[in-house]
Amino acid sequence: MSRTTQAPKALRNAGNYIDDRFHLAKTGKKQLGKVFPNHWSFMLGEIALYSFIILLVTGVFLTLWFKPSMAEIVYDGSYERLQGVPMSEAYASTLYINFDVRGGMLIRQIHHWAALIFVAAMLVHMLRVFFTGAFRKPREINWLIGVALFALAMVEGLFGYSLPDDLPSGMGVRILQGVLMALPIIGTYASMFLFGGEFPGEDIIPRLYMLHILLIPGILLALIGAHMLILWHQKHTQYPGKGHTEKRVVGTPMLPAFAVKAGGFFFFVFAVTAGLSAFVQVNPIHLFGPFTPTSITSGLQPDWYMGFMEGALRIFPNWFDVDVAGYSLATAVLVPGLVIPGLIFGALALWPFIEQWLSGDKRHHNVADRPRNAPVRTGMGVAGITFYGLLWMAGANDVLSETFSVSLYATTWFFRIAVIVGPIIGFIVTKRICLGLQLRDREQLEHGYESGTIQQLPSGEFIEVHKESSEDTVHVLESKEPVSRIEVQAFDENGVEAPSSRGLMGRLRLRLADWYTRDNVSFEGVRPHSGHHLHHGAHEEEHSPEQDREEATT
Repeated sequence: MSRTTQAPKALRNAGNYIDDRFHLAKTGKKQLGKVFPNHWSFMLGEIALYSFIILLVTGVFLTLWFKPSMAEIVYDGSYERLQGVPMSEAYASTLYINFDVRGGMLIRQIHHWAALIFVAAMLVHMLRVFFTGAFRKPREINWLIGVALFALAMVEGLFGYSLPDDLPSGMGVRILQGVLMALPIIGTYASMFLFGGEFPGEDIIPRLYMLHILLIPGILLALIGAHMLILWHQKHTQYPGKGHTEKRVVGTPMLPAFAVKAGGFFFFVFAVTAGLSAFVQVNPIHLFGPFTPTSITSGLQPDWYMGFMEGALRIFPNWFDVDVAGYSLATAVLVPGLVIPGLIFGALALWPFIEQWLSGDKRHHNVADRPRNAPVRTGMGVAGITFYGLLWMAGANDVLSETFSVSLYATTWFFRIAVIVGPIIGFIVTKRICLGLQLRDREQLEHGYESGTIQQLPSGEFIEVHKESSEDTVHVLESKEPVSRIEVQAFDENGVEAPSSRGLMGRLRLRLADWYTRDNVSFEGVRPHSGHHLHHGAHEEEHSPEQDREEATT
């Protein structure tokens, strides 16, 4: 005798009440059955989302005690080392959170670690999307939202670690003011408007506080909501595999499996963040002391995500500073502070459209690329990482100089040269590695994989037996798209020059498209290894397609 389990009457009544008014039962059932692909890299976006939730919760806690004021007071709190020292109310209130609010230092550390993890997870998530081509049609809008989220998260972090008004944060605000001052014509006005007068003024902390807790988080929430809604509507991309097609998603349904897994993963992210906060000290503002415009220190860098700008400011030469019509153009600050970040984020935002323009590929893509199958894109990505990483390391050129007993000027010149040469080398090496992996994949698809079994032929030659790859591996290898499908055609089927290839831009597009696809390895005509070939080599007999089919059947 079977029994049907029903929900409690109170829940059924509440559900019926809501459904009678909004008719959500049918839609909800369909949406809750949505499938999510299974792969560890898809969790990177979840880490960013969960870190943002932790940031919101801990941020609300910190606002209860933080005082965003630059009014000067004399500290008489419980931290004896700073008693009697003049400081701002912002710095004093942060000390109060650290030493007088129960659990205050832990919460502040959780907030700071969550911010670091939030930006790191977003960066790695964006790299995963970039290298797998998950930004292609129809997901260009979501890619742009992701780029905007990453840029806003960096600005939000900059404003956040500037609020305590300790020595390192004050130095960061000073750099911000210097970059503003480098703007032609409007620089001085922008600085006076933001700071409310000469640096440091009395208004910068309250203004950064409002931006940090209201404006930027509101924009982040809106963009994250839009990002998730678009993802939900367009469905997730998936990696190549058996049964994975452009119209069929293979994975775990939302309820109950994925929801349980996601909930458990949130607590895992929170546990790691709390563990780091409890045992690994970050931003110990009580050791740095309050900021004063006349104080300076060495060996301190900003949070990691701003390190590339710090490095650019350190190594960019001042040879190009000029005066134009009585206005000074401080390129040594303007270029590394604004132009280089603008180029990095501009290139990220435009790349989906550049690639589509080069390849002429306007199809919908729901199956992700293997990075090796897009060697130019992968090479460009590695070149960008190399450029960013070298600038990031240059932000610690003084520490590197002291640690390795090398001249500071030598490290500066090394990074000046490396940021130009390094990305070029990274691109070339990465592209060659991708092409080599493509050749190996074609070899494996056609002849199977090396089994490690040695066979002696009647001639006395020793060869290694190749075995048939698994069905799933064959699906992955065959997922490589034919090269000819993404080439920009110069002529149509009648031999007439295509309109897209005419003019300067058309010829440029053809040349760039040829460069983009020239060396790509074609898999056309390659038939999967069927298990009947024992070996391949110079002595292998030629088989006709009919003989191959006959032997495969046998």
